[in-house]
Amino acid sequence: MRLSCRPLATSAALLLLAACQATPDAPPEGAERQYGTLTFKPCTLTSAQASNNVEAECATLQVPENPDAPTGRKIGLNIALLDTANEGEGKQDPVFFLAGGPGQSATQVAAIINQSLRDVRKKRDIILVDQRGTGKSNPLSCVDADGKELSFDENAAATPEVIAEFATRCAAAVADRADTRFYTTTQAIGDLDAVRAALGVDKINLVGGSYGTRVAQQYAARFPQHTRAVVIDGVAPNDLAVGGDFANTFESAIELQSAQCRKDAACAKRFPVDTRTQLRNVMTTLAKAPVEVEYRDPGTAAVRRDPISANTVTSLAFMFSYMPELSSLLPVVLDEAAQGRYAPLMSLNSLATRNMAGQMNQGMQWSVICAEDADRYQEAPAGDRLLGPEVARMFFAACPVWNVGTRPKNFTEPLSTDVPVLLLSGEFDPVTPPRYAEQVLKHLPNGRHIVAKGQGHGTLGAGCMPRLLAQFMDKADAKALDASCLDTLTAVPAFTSFNGWEP
Repeated sequence: MRLSCRPLATSAALLLLAACQATPDAPPEGAERQYGTLTFKPCTLTSAQASNNVEAECATLQVPENPDAPTGRKIGLNIALLDTANEGEGKQDPVFFLAGGPGQSATQVAAIINQSLRDVRKKRDIILVDQRGTGKSNPLSCVDADGKELSFDENAAATPEVIAEFATRCAAAVADRADTRFYTTTQAIGDLDAVRAALGVDKINLVGGSYGTRVAQQYAARFPQHTRAVVIDGVAPNDLAVGGDFANTFESAIELQSAQCRKDAACAKRFPVDTRTQLRNVMTTLAKAPVEVEYRDPGTAAVRRDPISANTVTSLAFMFSYMPELSSLLPVVLDEAAQGRYAPLMSLNSLATRNMAGQMNQGMQWSVICAEDADRYQEAPAGDRLLGPEVARMFFAACPVWNVGTRPKNFTEPLSTDVPVLLLSGEFDPVTPPRYAEQVLKHLPNGRHIVAKGQGHGTLGAGCMPRLLAQFMDKADAKALDASCLDTLTAVPAFTSFNGWEP
């Protein structure tokens, strides 16, 4: 449920009868159930990134790949239902969760969403739709005809040329099973409304995270008559060129982390060189001469030797800044690296990279950003920033060789609606900072923005937020929420050693 940071390491609705019944009959345990025109069967949702599985019910809806060619190729949308025992009004307006990325599968983050929306689920069904090109919805995976994943050397120097070469091979591999021009946000919101119609419900609620906030805004603008309430967490404005502002938002996040350390007496004493300066120093050293590092693989415990470069350091810092719990390790890891001890940094980078692996469908991500963002990106003059324009260059490097679609002329216009919208931000978010949500809020008279203190990218499960989400879905009144319970949230103190922080 996040904008992908991978580039740093290498990153017509189907009309159905309105008479469909909205509330499914409660079937015997393990039996099929009819929900509108969809037949749901018991299924178990699993993910390599989740510690537990989620029991759900799954269905497939066939939709045209090209909405303007309804008799052409069809793709099956993978849909999961996390139902509620409630037989009341809540079933008439279920909650659709919209995953991030672009490229994340909604069903693969079911465990996280089931936990974050646990209070919402007491009264409403939760619908997870794998956006076309992700999960089991005709994924644009870079695999050959035999299903073998195309190789990519993660240790190779990340350059636009390397990425473009890989994208060329990926484009050839997916050409027989998908027309990548039709895997953008515009087609995705048409799919969502097709699912809504198939379920037989008139209105839905939307919960979108990161890139999913773009999907939510686009749906609410195109289908306002079917939108009851919206939650957007980690807000990306419609006019944001995704991937083009990483250098600025990352800089702000690191400066905030540095300020947190300076405010803490123990941290300031232990690390007299602030986090940003230390990060710059380590990057400069490694840019001059990358080092071969012996370290222990955190997944296998095996001893490995791999090269470490300035890019490795910024990748780790970027991934850490998503999650304050991990970013608390950054000062001590950088301090070790500044003294030539790179093993801890390499072990943590390996762990973070493994946790991120497989979470984003790269082909679908290219279909989205190449059609919606790449041509709008304008490179800013080089300045005193930790990340330079090369980050965005790599992010969009595949676009010249990818089969790219189009976007509507009004795509970048801000969402302007009377629909109740709850906007959420993490104080330290390095990708979608609070100022983005403030920009979107200006056009939402029934909107409210809440900033979660000490949090990073994604706040749906923070503190009492699950309870607030349920209250918002019940009343659809963002301004009436009493969010004082979030005042208990605090930043995670920086580790002063690998044993933790000082009391």
